[in-house]
Amino acid sequence: MENKRIMLVEDDIGIREMTRKYLKEKGYYVIIAESGEQALRKIDSNPPDLILLDIELPGKDGFEVCKAIREKLLVPIIFLSVRREIADKVKGLELGGDDYLTKPFKFIELEARIKANLRWYQSKASTKRNIVKHDELEIDLNNYTCYLNNEPVTLSAKEMELLIHLATSPNQVWSHEQLYNQIWALESTSDISTVKVHISRLRRKLEKDQANPKFIKTVRGFGYQFVSSENDTTI
Repeated sequence: MENKRIMLVEDDIGIREMTRKYLKEKGYYVIIAESGEQALRKIDSNPPDLILLDIELPGKDGFEVCKAIREKLLVPIIFLSVRREIADKVKGLELGGDDYLTKPFKFIELEARIKANLRWYQSKASTKRNIVKHDELEIDLNNYTCYLNNEPVTLSAKEMELLIHLATSPNQVWSHEQLYNQIWALESTSDISTVKVHISRLRRKLEKDQANPKFIKTVRGFGYQFVSSENDTTI
């Protein structure tokens, strides 16, 4: 099997070299970027399978870089940061990040996070090709792509996983706890509030009127429901 390509965006030479050495010893092909601008240039010519992204970078910070990456590439993004505030973690998720690991971290945990995030893509790659259509919304379950009114919608890995989970069980009501356990519990140290964050992000991208959503509705006192019309189909 071809080695997975990990892009490490880190300006601290000590952390960068120790992390690069560890990942290389574990069999990963490591692409180094010392700044956000350099990372964005390298992505175009050398796209990775996963990105490890520091927040405190010279020039564009990690948040800006994450947002720019999401405009061109759908791969797992794991933030690596000394910032421990919940607000920073939430901001990272809102901008398209999939996971968040605080420094200092143990390499064994970093590798576990990498494997967990890559596993989601690998498992979906083997899924039988089919397309779920809900009116103007179309989701390709094999290619992990989403289109609204025939226009592509850029989603993070977790956003896509959550959308697929909801859209493939139309009209079923899910509690916050159920969604968290389905999507995050075994892969991350995120807390249950991340469910609300990701629902909000999906609505911003899919709904014309976020206050009166068409697809993802809130069931007061319980959780969320993906509403399907009678003409919706799975191909």
